[in-house]
Amino acid sequence: MLRKTRSEILADFKNQVKNGKILVGVGAGTGITAKCSEKADVDMLIIYNSGRFRMAGRGSLSGLLSYGDANKIVQEMGSEVLPIVKKTPVLAGVCGTDPFRVMDLFLKQLKDQGFNGVQNFPTVGLIDG
Repeated sequence: MLRKTRSEILADFKNQVKNGKILVGVGAGTGITAKCSEKADVDMLIIYNSGRFRMAGRGSLSGLLSYGDANKIVQEMGSEVLPIVKKTPVLAGVCGTDPFRVMDLFLKQLKDQGFNGVQNFPTVGLIDG
């Protein structure tokens, strides 16, 4: 597991962009995807709840629907993927609007689990009017 601070990761990313490199992030729902992606030298891995549904042959849209606890699924997938990753930052796709989580406590749990950051997922916009 990569144990760098947010500042160190951002400095690495900014330096790469300054040198003309395009940053690449990969959705990695399995250990083998994480291993192969890390070997390919991707810049970050992201674990989305939709990865669990894709592994079951469903489309990514399933991750936006109420088929499971999105945040719990990401934590479960993290316990499978994080021990495999050696040098690549791993982000958690967090449903930030989860009404059943005390979000500051949950974010600390993710950090303690080994995630390096978060991305808002699943997210749904409803526009009315």
